[in-house]
Amino acid sequence: MKRVVVTGVGAVTPIGIGRKGLWAGLHTAVSGIRRATRLDASARHCQVTGEVHGFEPEEWIAAKALRRMDRYSRFSVAASRMAVEDAGLIIEKEDSERVGCFLGSALGGVSFAELQYEQYHVGGLRSVDPSLALAVFGGAGPCNISIQLGINGPASANADSCASGPIAIGRAMNAIRRGDADVMLAGAAEAPLTTLAFGAFDLIRAMSTHYNENPGAACRPFDRARDGFVMGEGAAVLVLESEEHARRRGAVCLAEICGYGLTNDGHHMTAPRPDGAQAARAIRLALKDAACAPQEIDAVSAHGSSTTLNDSIETEALKIALGDHAYQIPIVATKSRHAHSLGASGAIEAAIFVLGLHHQWLPGALNLDDPSPECDLNYAQSGPVTQPFHTVLSNSFGFGGINACMVMRAMDTAPDDQ
Repeated sequence: MKRVVVTGVGAVTPIGIGRKGLWAGLHTAVSGIRRATRLDASARHCQVTGEVHGFEPEEWIAAKALRRMDRYSRFSVAASRMAVEDAGLIIEKEDSERVGCFLGSALGGVSFAELQYEQYHVGGLRSVDPSLALAVFGGAGPCNISIQLGINGPASANADSCASGPIAIGRAMNAIRRGDADVMLAGAAEAPLTTLAFGAFDLIRAMSTHYNENPGAACRPFDRARDGFVMGEGAAVLVLESEEHARRRGAVCLAEICGYGLTNDGHHMTAPRPDGAQAARAIRLALKDAACAPQEIDAVSAHGSSTTLNDSIETEALKIALGDHAYQIPIVATKSRHAHSLGASGAIEAAIFVLGLHHQWLPGALNLDDPSPECDLNYAQSGPVTQPFHTVLSNSFGFGGINACMVMRAMDTAPDDQ
């Protein structure tokens, strides 16, 4: 079976743009969560978001094409171009039919549709942006990527809630394993910060409400004082290649994607299954796919959404799947830094761990001041993880009971000064 490696990282996040920006943002103790500025949240219970600042789409997309894309598609294309550039991949030298794209997004272009509906009520149908019909569907992301980069391989979108990113990456890994492609762009993008999309989650009281005056403290995975997630936006795209293809062109292999597991709780649309059994089974499936024993896992990228139920049940699932070993390894939760960008979060976290494996460094959590009694694992709370780690597990759990997990391994580690 072909080994699948990551050779490039593209990112649009609240803590940094591009691989270098994301990496620099992780080295600060500053959260990207602020009071909302891109939507009127004053009447909402939650008034904080993880917004992307400093994103200049014209740096990555020509003006004519830019006019036909909403923010979701702009994030998608820009992150893909960043990843391709980071990988040193020259698309024109590749067989375009052997290069594809799988992208996830919980909501796709629905926020743009909302804005255009508001415009319709102001000025009628003629005032609506003609690009609406082509921008609203989730498939617009990978389609725009394929068009802008000139690739003709397998391209597909998924809308599997907060598990969308690793599902896209896992499917891309399998496409390369099967020989359907040599190179796949894989990840997720999300741009949900508009009044109705944001308000829908506020309405069901899923988001934090106690920290409106102290936004940076609002997302606090596994902490006793957590009270809900913080909605963000952003994108992350990885360049995946067969190791053979990557080595042949002299690429640096940042990490290997070696296992993927997917299950469903079959329990509830918003509440995870109380016993954590199906989340644990997704972990075990990923381990089995990677031919990896639980004792080989050196660190975990937790979903860590900062909701009361999710964090405690994820803790239980890790205990079930990893046994006593779960107590011995660092559990890293990064949403306290970049917020929860729904479908894009798992891809952003995968990008962080790919870079972490390459540099042998992972950030500690923010706001984990007093872990909940039921959250009793070894959470990285006092500083960065610098102990050697070779194999890591990444968890993403979404509404609808979707559980997606990946196993990644270190490849070409970077010198200390990189």
